[in-house]
Amino acid sequence: MIGDIQVDAQGRRRHFLSTEGMSADTILGILDTAESFISVGEREIKKVPLLRGKTIVNLFFEASTRTRTTFEIAGKRLSADIININTSVSATQKGESLLDTVRNLEAMHTDLFVVRHPLSGAADLIARSVPDHVHVVNAGDGRHAHPTQGLLDMFTIRRYKNDFARLKVAIVGDILHSRVARSQIHALTALGTQEVRVIGPRSLLPAAIERLGVRAFTDLDEGLHGADVIIMLRLQTERMNSALIPGAREYFDLYGLTPRRLRQARPDAIVMHPGPMNRGIEIDSSVADGPQSVILPQVTNGIAVRMAILARLAGATASEPKTP
Repeated sequence: MIGDIQVDAQGRRRHFLSTEGMSADTILGILDTAESFISVGEREIKKVPLLRGKTIVNLFFEASTRTRTTFEIAGKRLSADIININTSVSATQKGESLLDTVRNLEAMHTDLFVVRHPLSGAADLIARSVPDHVHVVNAGDGRHAHPTQGLLDMFTIRRYKNDFARLKVAIVGDILHSRVARSQIHALTALGTQEVRVIGPRSLLPAAIERLGVRAFTDLDEGLHGADVIIMLRLQTERMNSALIPGAREYFDLYGLTPRRLRQARPDAIVMHPGPMNRGIEIDSSVADGPQSVILPQVTNGIAVRMAILARLAGATASEPKTP
């Protein structure tokens, strides 16, 4: 099990691979640490020395702007040395195996790998192969998990809504292919959220999704009724092996978040999206840019949450960031 390798024999966290099985105390501890890092981004000199002398390699085998950039900024704000590997020209394109690439980078005294890969389980495979002093963060693997996105979403929800036990959270869209949705569901249920709903066409809802402790809806208006938080998901057409929806226009007509549909939720509901957004397909621009949207704060919060995860893994013990 992934949970068995995320911590060492002394209970210290070695890797960050999934939110599945993570306790509420662990999640809240990371969120509290992230809260202390928010102010770093507001300083004139946006640096703390917690990871000075550490080397972090961003090993991305899938295209990413938001995730890779926020990890890079997070590492640099912690004063780590950051290496970004361009996989389009890396040795893996010349036939070298994934683990051989990792071992060669280990030999360059890498302390932590941030891994994004199109195959589920890739980060887990790397975590099982690295020596004890090297850490691995999963930045998204196939359909499996995107735990740092899941936690930055929890951080954002807590900042606006505070008490998870009172919340009804609706996750809307391509649940079937979404690693983000899985990480969100595990985190939300661990935090004792009153009700977690998933909404989408039957073809984009995993079989027996209710086993994860959620309520499933195929009618958007019904699923949004009384929701406190709405999380919209991107249609992941690159992961679809066949046409699972009639077309983009039809999808928006049935599942796009418009001002009218937003009124089904509570008046103070917040709207989130992990990005990238497809305006006019899953969300109307007037909603994405409207007063209930917290989509841009999600991006900002992602830096602090990823700083917290990197700092905790690399052995930083200070709960508050110090001025260099």
